[in-house]
Amino acid sequence: MTAERKWTIDNAHSSMEFSIKHMMISNVRGKFDSYEAEITGDGDDIQSMKAHVSIDVKSINTGNNDRDNHLRSDEIFASVKYPKIEFQTKKIELSGDELDITGDLTIRGITKEITLMGEYGGKIKDPFGNDRFGLSVSTSIKRSDFDLKWNMVLEGGGLMLGEKVTLLIQLEAFSPSN
Repeated sequence: MTAERKWTIDNAHSSMEFSIKHMMISNVRGKFDSYEAEITGDGDDIQSMKAHVSIDVKSINTGNNDRDNHLRSDEIFASVKYPKIEFQTKKIELSGDELDITGDLTIRGITKEITLMGEYGGKIKDPFGNDRFGLSVSTSIKRSDFDLKWNMVLEGGGLMLGEKVTLLIQLEAFSPSN
């Protein structure tokens, strides 16, 4: 059993992405370019690990500057008042490669428990002597649960934005070997 230690996100091989229904006919994808995490735990036992993830709301990137500025505005994320999206793990469960991470997600000062589900990629030793693990998880949240209520009624009926937001996290982290 390896001693508990700190892990660092490899931002070059990780991503924090989302998608949402647009005008009821397509999905728009986006990501956050700036995030960090405090990850601690035994690298040989993913279920023992704990993480606190902090995402910089101003780093939102949908590939459209006008849309990104609207998302940062008080109508949606209110990034000046609420500059961070936070996630704190509560429980990690692994069955084979199937991974469930339950924790508290905070957006706009509102905290809700969510479960991210996906796949644990395993742990390896990289060519530089570091231990490294990877995972891919996702979940869906309701915008209204986090006071993300801005919307627009379309002329033909329906709404500009869907209620469901899909979150997709690809994470690779490393720690120097002991």
